[in-house]
Amino acid sequence: NGGAMAASPSALRRAGNEEFRRGQYGPAAALYSRALELLETAGDAAAEERSVLLANRAACHLKDGACSLCVADCSNALELVPFGVKPLLRRAAAYEALERYQLAYVDYKTALQVDCSIQAAHDGVNRMTKALLEKDGVNWRQKLPPIPTVPVSAQTRWSVPSSGAPRENASPVTAARPETGENQSAAGTERARTLKEEGNQLVKKGNHKKAVEKYSESLKLNQECATYTNRALCYLALKQYKEAAQDCTEALRLDPKNVKALYRRAQALKELKDYKSGIADIKSLLKAEPKNTAALKLLQELSRA
Repeated sequence: NGGAMAASPSALRRAGNEEFRRGQYGPAAALYSRALELLETAGDAAAEERSVLLANRAACHLKDGACSLCVADCSNALELVPFGVKPLLRRAAAYEALERYQLAYVDYKTALQVDCSIQAAHDGVNRMTKALLEKDGVNWRQKLPPIPTVPVSAQTRWSVPSSGAPRENASPVTAARPETGENQSAAGTERARTLKEEGNQLVKKGNHKKAVEKYSESLKLNQECATYTNRALCYLALKQYKEAAQDCTEALRLDPKNVKALYRRAQALKELKDYKSGIADIKSLLKAEPKNTAALKLLQELSRA
Protein backbone atom coordinates (compact mmCIF):
# COMPACT_ATOMS: atom_id res chain seq x y z
CA ASN A 1 0.00 0.00 0.00
CA GLY A 2 1.24 3.44 -0.96
CA GLY A 3 0.46 5.01 2.42
CA ALA A 4 2.87 2.91 4.43
CA MET A 5 5.65 3.33 1.85
CA ALA A 6 5.52 7.07 2.35
CA ALA A 7 6.22 6.81 6.08
CA SER A 8 9.01 9.14 7.17
CA PRO A 9 12.30 7.76 8.53
CA SER A 10 11.45 9.09 11.99
CA ALA A 11 8.00 7.45 11.91
CA LEU A 12 9.62 4.16 10.87
CA ARG A 13 12.18 4.51 13.64
CA ARG A 14 9.43 5.07 16.24
CA ALA A 15 7.55 2.04 14.93
CA GLY A 16 10.78 0.04 15.11
CA ASN A 17 11.36 1.12 18.70
CA GLU A 18 7.81 0.02 19.54
CA GLU A 19 8.41 -3.46 18.05
CA PHE A 20 11.77 -3.68 19.84
CA ARG A 21 10.11 -2.93 23.19
CA ARG A 22 7.64 -5.75 22.56
CA GLY A 23 10.54 -8.13 21.90
CA GLN A 24 9.85 -8.32 18.14
CA TYR A 25 13.46 -7.92 17.05
CA GLY A 26 13.07 -9.17 13.46
CA PRO A 27 10.21 -6.80 12.59
CA ALA A 28 11.99 -3.97 14.39
CA ALA A 29 15.15 -4.52 12.32
CA ALA A 30 13.06 -4.52 9.13
CA LEU A 31 11.57 -1.13 10.04
CA TYR A 32 14.99 0.33 10.82
CA SER A 33 16.26 -1.02 7.47
CA ARG A 34 13.40 0.69 5.61
CA ALA A 35 14.19 3.97 7.34
CA LEU A 36 17.86 3.56 6.37
CA GLU A 37 16.89 2.96 2.74
CA LEU A 38 14.92 6.21 2.70
CA LEU A 39 17.94 8.09 4.06
CA GLU A 40 20.45 6.55 1.67
CA THR A 41 20.19 9.48 -0.72
CA ALA A 42 20.38 12.12 2.03
CA GLY A 43 24.17 11.72 2.41
CA ASP A 44 25.98 13.50 5.22
CA ALA A 45 22.97 15.60 6.17
CA ALA A 46 21.39 12.55 7.79
CA ALA A 47 24.60 11.10 9.29
CA GLU A 48 23.32 11.39 12.86
CA GLU A 49 19.93 9.86 12.08
CA ARG A 50 21.51 7.03 10.08
CA SER A 51 23.95 6.35 12.92
CA VAL A 52 21.08 5.99 15.41
CA LEU A 53 19.16 3.67 13.09
CA LEU A 54 22.23 1.49 12.55
CA ALA A 55 22.86 1.30 16.30
CA ASN A 56 19.20 0.37 16.85
CA ARG A 57 19.33 -2.31 14.18
CA ALA A 58 22.56 -3.57 15.77
CA ALA A 59 20.66 -3.99 19.05
CA CYS A 60 18.15 -6.22 17.22
CA HIS A 61 20.97 -8.32 15.79
CA LEU A 62 22.53 -8.63 19.21
CA LYS A 63 19.25 -9.82 20.74
CA ASP A 64 18.90 -12.38 17.95
CA GLY A 65 22.47 -13.59 18.39
CA ALA A 66 23.59 -12.32 14.97
CA CYS A 67 26.83 -10.95 16.40
CA SER A 68 28.71 -10.38 13.14
CA LEU A 69 25.82 -8.33 11.74
CA CYS A 70 25.73 -6.39 15.00
CA VAL A 71 29.46 -5.61 14.68
CA ALA A 72 29.02 -4.45 11.08
CA ASP A 73 26.12 -2.10 11.92
CA CYS A 74 27.94 -0.65 14.93
CA SER A 75 31.11 -0.04 12.91
CA ASN A 76 29.08 1.77 10.25
CA ALA A 77 27.28 3.81 12.92
CA LEU A 78 30.64 4.80 14.44
CA GLU A 79 31.97 5.82 11.04
CA LEU A 80 29.06 8.23 10.68
CA VAL A 81 29.26 9.57 14.25
CA PRO A 82 32.53 8.63 15.96
CA PHE A 83 32.57 7.61 19.64
CA GLY A 84 28.84 6.98 20.05
CA VAL A 85 28.38 5.18 23.36
CA LYS A 86 25.54 2.87 22.28
CA PRO A 87 27.25 1.44 19.19
CA LEU A 88 30.50 1.08 21.18
CA LEU A 89 28.78 -0.87 23.95
CA ARG A 90 26.74 -3.00 21.54
CA ARG A 91 29.80 -3.82 19.44
CA ALA A 92 31.71 -4.68 22.61
CA ALA A 93 28.94 -7.07 23.66
CA ALA A 94 28.95 -8.68 20.22
CA TYR A 95 32.75 -9.05 20.25
CA GLU A 96 32.51 -10.54 23.73
CA ALA A 97 29.92 -13.09 22.53
CA LEU A 98 32.23 -13.91 19.61
CA GLU A 99 35.05 -14.39 22.17
CA ARG A 100 37.06 -11.60 20.57
CA TYR A 101 37.99 -10.28 23.99
CA GLN A 102 40.73 -7.87 22.90
CA LEU A 103 38.40 -5.98 20.59
CA ALA A 104 35.66 -6.01 23.24
CA TYR A 105 38.14 -4.64 25.79
CA VAL A 106 39.12 -1.79 23.46
CA ASP A 107 35.46 -0.84 22.87
CA TYR A 108 34.57 -0.94 26.58
CA LYS A 109 37.64 1.17 27.38
CA THR A 110 36.77 3.65 24.63
CA ALA A 111 33.19 3.96 25.94
CA LEU A 112 34.59 4.75 29.40
CA GLN A 113 36.71 7.53 27.95
CA VAL A 114 33.54 9.03 26.50
CA ASP A 115 31.60 8.67 29.75
CA CYS A 116 33.34 7.25 32.81
CA SER A 117 30.06 6.68 34.67
CA ILE A 118 28.81 3.77 32.52
CA GLN A 119 28.61 0.79 34.87
CA ALA A 120 28.13 -1.67 31.99
CA ALA A 121 31.46 -0.56 30.54
CA HIS A 122 33.26 -0.86 33.91
CA ASP A 123 31.85 -4.37 34.27
CA GLY A 124 32.86 -5.21 30.69
CA VAL A 125 36.43 -4.03 31.22
CA ASN A 126 36.66 -6.17 34.35
CA ARG A 127 35.30 -9.26 32.57
CA MET A 128 37.62 -8.79 29.58
CA THR A 129 40.63 -8.20 31.82
CA LYS A 130 39.95 -11.53 33.51
CA ALA A 131 39.36 -13.34 30.21
CA LEU A 132 42.51 -11.91 28.62
CA LEU A 133 44.60 -12.66 31.68
CA GLU A 134 43.52 -16.29 31.47
CA LYS A 135 44.04 -16.43 27.72
CA ASP A 136 47.26 -14.46 27.24
CA GLY A 137 48.87 -14.47 30.70
CA VAL A 138 50.27 -11.53 32.62
CA ASN A 139 51.52 -9.74 29.50
CA TRP A 140 48.08 -9.63 27.90
CA ARG A 141 48.16 -5.81 27.68
CA GLN A 142 51.12 -5.92 25.32
CA LYS A 143 49.07 -7.87 22.80
CA LEU A 144 46.17 -5.40 22.72
CA PRO A 145 45.34 -3.40 19.63
CA PRO A 146 45.73 0.34 20.32
CA ILE A 147 42.91 1.99 22.25
CA PRO A 148 41.77 5.12 20.41
CA THR A 149 42.12 8.40 22.23
CA VAL A 150 38.72 10.00 22.50
CA PRO A 151 38.92 13.71 21.68
CA VAL A 152 37.73 15.95 24.49
CA SER A 153 34.89 17.20 22.27
CA ALA A 154 33.36 13.71 22.38
CA GLN A 155 33.60 13.29 26.15
CA THR A 156 30.47 13.75 28.20
CA ARG A 157 32.09 15.65 31.00
CA TRP A 158 28.77 16.87 32.37
CA SER A 159 27.87 13.30 33.22
CA VAL A 160 30.26 13.34 36.18
CA PRO A 161 28.55 15.38 38.88
CA SER A 162 30.94 17.07 41.23
CA SER A 163 30.40 16.06 44.82
CA GLY A 164 27.07 17.28 46.08
CA ALA A 165 26.19 19.30 43.00
CA PRO A 166 22.73 18.54 41.60
CA ARG A 167 22.86 16.76 38.28
CA GLU A 168 21.82 18.72 35.22
CA ASN A 169 18.43 17.66 33.96
CA ALA A 170 19.33 18.26 30.34
CA SER A 171 20.15 14.99 28.65
CA PRO A 172 23.68 14.85 27.26
CA VAL A 173 22.38 14.72 23.70
CA THR A 174 20.47 17.98 23.94
CA ALA A 175 22.58 19.77 26.54
CA ALA A 176 24.03 22.83 24.90
CA ARG A 177 27.71 23.18 25.62
CA PRO A 178 28.54 26.31 27.55
CA GLU A 179 30.95 28.33 25.44
CA THR A 180 32.65 30.14 28.28
CA GLY A 181 35.74 28.55 29.68
CA GLU A 182 35.08 25.38 27.70
CA ASN A 183 38.43 25.47 25.94
CA GLN A 184 40.24 26.11 29.14
CA SER A 185 38.65 23.10 30.82
CA ALA A 186 39.12 21.01 27.67
CA ALA A 187 42.82 21.78 27.72
CA GLY A 188 42.83 20.96 31.43
CA THR A 189 41.23 17.57 30.84
CA GLU A 190 43.69 16.84 28.05
CA ARG A 191 46.62 17.84 30.27
CA ALA A 192 45.23 15.74 33.13
CA ARG A 193 45.15 12.73 30.84
CA THR A 194 48.74 13.28 29.71
CA LEU A 195 49.91 13.53 33.33
CA LYS A 196 48.01 10.35 34.22
CA GLU A 197 49.65 8.53 31.30
CA GLU A 198 53.08 9.73 32.47
CA GLY A 199 52.21 8.40 35.92
CA ASN A 200 51.23 5.04 34.42
CA GLN A 201 54.56 4.80 32.59
CA LEU A 202 56.44 5.54 35.83
CA VAL A 203 54.48 2.79 37.63
CA LYS A 204 55.52 0.32 34.93
CA LYS A 205 59.14 1.29 35.65
CA GLY A 206 58.51 0.81 39.37
CA ASN A 207 58.99 4.49 40.21
CA HIS A 208 55.99 4.90 42.51
CA LYS A 209 57.16 8.08 44.20
CA LYS A 210 57.46 10.01 40.93
CA ALA A 211 54.19 8.49 39.72
CA VAL A 212 52.38 9.86 42.79
CA GLU A 213 53.55 13.37 41.83
CA LYS A 214 52.17 12.98 38.30
CA TYR A 215 48.84 11.57 39.50
CA SER A 216 48.52 14.37 42.08
CA GLU A 217 49.04 17.01 39.37
CA SER A 218 46.53 15.21 37.15
CA LEU A 219 43.92 15.10 39.93
CA LYS A 220 44.20 18.85 40.47
CA LEU A 221 42.95 19.28 36.90
CA ASN A 222 40.48 16.42 36.70
CA GLN A 223 39.16 14.19 39.49
CA GLU A 224 39.04 10.88 37.72
CA CYS A 225 38.29 7.57 39.33
CA ALA A 226 41.12 5.65 37.64
CA THR A 227 43.69 8.27 38.63
CA TYR A 228 42.70 7.84 42.28
CA THR A 229 42.90 4.03 42.12
CA ASN A 230 46.28 4.29 40.33
CA ARG A 231 47.64 6.63 42.97
CA ALA A 232 46.28 4.30 45.67
CA LEU A 233 48.30 1.48 44.10
CA CYS A 234 51.44 3.62 44.42
CA TYR A 235 50.66 4.51 48.03
CA LEU A 236 50.27 0.78 48.80
CA ALA A 237 53.68 0.14 47.25
CA LEU A 238 55.12 2.99 49.33
CA LYS A 239 53.44 1.60 52.47
CA GLN A 240 51.41 4.83 52.89
CA TYR A 241 48.29 2.92 53.76
CA LYS A 242 46.18 5.79 55.12
CA GLU A 243 46.66 7.76 51.89
CA ALA A 244 45.90 4.65 49.83
CA ALA A 245 42.61 4.13 51.69
CA GLN A 246 41.67 7.81 51.26
CA ASP A 247 42.27 7.68 47.51
CA CYS A 248 40.08 4.59 47.20
CA THR A 249 37.33 6.35 49.14
CA GLU A 250 37.53 9.27 46.68
CA ALA A 251 37.39 6.83 43.75
CA LEU A 252 34.33 5.12 45.24
CA ARG A 253 32.61 8.46 45.58
CA LEU A 254 32.94 8.84 41.80
CA ASP A 255 32.16 5.20 41.01
CA PRO A 256 30.55 3.39 43.99
CA LYS A 257 31.06 -0.14 42.62
CA ASN A 258 34.65 0.25 41.40
CA VAL A 259 36.32 -3.12 41.86
CA LYS A 260 39.91 -1.83 42.00
CA ALA A 261 39.03 0.79 44.59
CA LEU A 262 37.25 -1.76 46.81
CA TYR A 263 40.13 -4.24 46.49
CA ARG A 264 42.88 -1.71 47.13
CA ARG A 265 41.07 -0.14 50.04
CA ALA A 266 40.69 -3.59 51.59
CA GLN A 267 44.45 -4.12 51.11
CA ALA A 268 45.17 -0.81 52.86
CA LEU A 269 42.69 -1.55 55.66
CA LYS A 270 44.34 -4.91 56.24
CA GLU A 271 47.67 -3.16 56.83
CA LEU A 272 45.92 -0.60 59.05
CA LYS A 273 44.49 -3.57 60.99
CA ASP A 274 40.88 -2.49 60.33
CA TYR A 275 39.90 -6.00 59.31
CA LYS A 276 36.15 -5.53 59.69
CA SER A 277 35.96 -2.67 57.17
CA GLY A 278 38.31 -4.56 54.84
CA ILE A 279 36.02 -7.58 54.90
CA ALA A 280 33.02 -5.33 54.15
CA ASP A 281 34.82 -3.92 51.08
CA ILE A 282 35.69 -7.37 49.75
CA LYS A 283 32.10 -8.53 50.27
CA SER A 284 30.83 -5.58 48.21
CA LEU A 285 33.38 -6.43 45.52
CA LEU A 286 32.36 -10.10 45.46
CA LYS A 287 28.72 -9.10 44.89
CA ALA A 288 29.86 -7.73 41.54
CA GLU A 289 32.50 -10.39 40.84
CA PRO A 290 31.86 -13.55 42.85
CA LYS A 291 34.76 -15.40 41.18
CA ASN A 292 37.44 -12.73 41.67
CA THR A 293 40.27 -14.96 42.90
CA ALA A 294 42.47 -12.16 44.23
CA ALA A 295 39.55 -10.87 46.30
CA LEU A 296 38.68 -14.33 47.62
CA LYS A 297 42.28 -14.81 48.71
CA LEU A 298 42.37 -11.43 50.44
CA LEU A 299 39.08 -12.27 52.19
CA GLN A 300 40.70 -15.39 53.64
CA GLU A 301 43.68 -13.38 54.87
CA LEU A 302 41.41 -10.75 56.43
CA SER A 303 39.22 -13.37 58.08
CA ARG A 304 42.27 -15.13 59.56
CA ALA A 305 43.83 -11.89 60.81
